Amino acid sequence: MKIPKLLLIFLAFACVVVYLTYIRNSYEEKKASTSAFYTNAGISSASHKNKPTSGKKYQYGIMFDAGSTGTRIHVFTFLLEPREAPKLAHEAFKAIKPGLSAYADEPEKCSKGLMELLEVAKENIPEEDRKMTPLVLKATAGLRLLPGEKADHLLNKVREVFDRSPFLSREDSVSIMDGTDEGVSAWITVNFLIGGLHAADTPTVGMLDLGGGSTQITFAPQDEKTIQTSPIDYITSFKMFNLTYTLYSHSYLGLGLMSARLAVLGGIEGQPLKGTQELISPCLPPDYTGQWEHAEVTYTIKGQKPGEPIYESCLKKVEKMLFKKVKKAEDTGNMEFYAFSYYYDKAVDLGIIDEKNGGSIRVSDYIDGAKRVCSSLDTGSVGSPFTCLDLTYISVLLQELGFPTNKVFKLARKINGVETSWALGATFHYIETLRNQ
Repeated sequence: MKIPKLLLIFLAFACVVVYLTYIRNSYEEKKASTSAFYTNAGISSASHKNKPTSGKKYQYGIMFDAGSTGTRIHVFTFLLEPREAPKLAHEAFKAIKPGLSAYADEPEKCSKGLMELLEVAKENIPEEDRKMTPLVLKATAGLRLLPGEKADHLLNKVREVFDRSPFLSREDSVSIMDGTDEGVSAWITVNFLIGGLHAADTPTVGMLDLGGGSTQITFAPQDEKTIQTSPIDYITSFKMFNLTYTLYSHSYLGLGLMSARLAVLGGIEGQPLKGTQELISPCLPPDYTGQWEHAEVTYTIKGQKPGEPIYESCLKKVEKMLFKKVKKAEDTGNMEFYAFSYYYDKAVDLGIIDEKNGGSIRVSDYIDGAKRVCSSLDTGSVGSPFTCLDLTYISVLLQELGFPTNKVFKLARKINGVETSWALGATFHYIETLRNQ
């Protein structure tokens, strides 16, 4: 039977329509799945409505640094480019005091400050991107020192505030950061800012940080033997920008500068002195008597007339305190290292670097500075009563970590105008973890 020509034309047209509908649906499905990936990963890939250049893709991350003396929000804007590592396009930040640990007995009172800081995020992230932007808080030394139950109550209150926000908050968004994570995050920050993470053949730098309660060392070993012979908990691996990094990283809790001061003076962390007890040390000016507060405990401290020069007496006290507490790091000889926090501050005190611009310092500079400052105590020339102790401690610590006296460290608070905080590295690490889930 013959099929009318009109019917043939109709059938052909219908086939074309069905085919085009199929193509359109396939495209929409692919687009939806890509969008879902970014949403599930907590990554905003929409164009930044506040940017003048159209067509560019940005992602955002929010990191709360909950330290012992205050809380700071960092709002990062990253420019995404095909087949390249993200670029930091903008950072907004704000800090408030006191730290979260100050609300240990009244956790509900921490909400007001957190909501104040969240306003900074709202001001810098377009409304349509907020639900895809990860919101994270990592607490450091202050909460580590709190009893577990009090710390948990505070963190639960933070979670409540985050859950009410327009940003992406997950079960792991609020946590206490351990020292190794802090070191790794700071290492990521430094190497990202100097361009060390942008290609597989780009050399990376090592990182030293000296805080109040702990000190960290982190670097990427160049010799496989270092990885094989180091303690297993000193070695960590992670993936970032499609490359895998293996790091030597360790945090020495109790060897931060403030905790070390207390140990050298003869005190015990968290144990107040009884009655009229005093901490007497040859590392202090001989005629000095005063009060010193550490971890909410006030100590009476006093200098002691040593039987030998002050530097030698103090050096013996420091070496005794550090005996067998630090492992020498191998494979660091030819590697460039950056040093932060109290390493930086004490170099400023010595006048070796500019407070604003930073610079470089040798281990021997700390040694010579310690000798000079300690000797001046004999003559009654006193600035801070702790400078002799602090510099002696830093010089011994660096040598115990395995650095020779001629080793040069770079000191910086900012690299390419960006603060060298662990917060940037922690944000990258969190986003990459979500991406790989």
